[in-house]
Amino acid sequence: MSILGTMRFTGSILTACLAFSASAAAFAPAAKHSKHSLASTSARFSTTAPSPPERVAPASGWEPEWEDREGLSEPDFMASNMGKPDIAGMWECPLTRWDSDGIDVAKAQKEAAKAPHCPSEMRASAAENAMGAEYFSKNKVKIKAELLKYGAIWFRGFDLMKSVQGYRDMHEALGMDPCLDPLHSSGLRKFASERDALYEEVNKPSLRGHYIGLHCESTAKRTAAFAGFVCFKKATEGGGRFLVADGAAILAEMDTAVLQKLYDRKIRISVSNLDIPPSFPGFVKEGIKELVDAAVAPKFDMDLEMIYESDGKPGRLQVRIFGI
Repeated sequence: MSILGTMRFTGSILTACLAFSASAAAFAPAAKHSKHSLASTSARFSTTAPSPPERVAPASGWEPEWEDREGLSEPDFMASNMGKPDIAGMWECPLTRWDSDGIDVAKAQKEAAKAPHCPSEMRASAAENAMGAEYFSKNKVKIKAELLKYGAIWFRGFDLMKSVQGYRDMHEALGMDPCLDPLHSSGLRKFASERDALYEEVNKPSLRGHYIGLHCESTAKRTAAFAGFVCFKKATEGGGRFLVADGAAILAEMDTAVLQKLYDRKIRISVSNLDIPPSFPGFVKEGIKELVDAAVAPKFDMDLEMIYESDGKPGRLQVRIFGI
């Protein structure tokens, strides 16, 4: 088993979550779009493009009680245990066992509907909390079984994972080996503590205008079977709660016809868009496509395809993940 460690500085209370990368997680909910009124004649014939809706963090179907627990100071939670070996030389992320052919969508939805509520909650008693890493080593068989059953576990009331040292002690006690991020070559995610194999959240300045929740990367080539998330410091500007997407519930509740359409059309993910003057001759566009392929492809361990104007916008070159 492999674990992908992720840290978030602006986060919620001090909890850790191990998330199993189940196939149902591939069916993520799309952003809601505002409905246009059919009776609005003026809007229908308006030459002014409507303003895009404001981007906000998604709401949740269930929101647990806020405990407002205090954490450690930054020097304390960031301190690494120098008595332990440096594990920065991690293995590559495991290869994905990819099989998307012949899926019976309706049957998959019925199976997903039987899944238990996600996440499972494990709250430490005073005695369990006092055990530290020993609690996880003694209960690792049970914890792994719960993880496979529920898809995610929310550990609450544990003081161990309040620091980099304790977080590493936890996943080592569970017998999980760290691995590189599937997209580590892209430079999107930095290390919070490289010697402890702990990544920071996606925190690039260029992406701060987008809502990016804590997540584990998964591509058609590489997937970490397990992932762990932890917050060491409470958010200072509001928010800061974890969002856990119950993939089985999402799959079960989606409209079957819509789901079938997405599956049949083999929907792709666009990783980059480049707008080129539509008047450029074909040989120039092909040259640009080759340059983009040479510049972008090495950063992502994926099969990519370059397609012009697939979204209907003249001159737009989309770099899309092939085969998903």
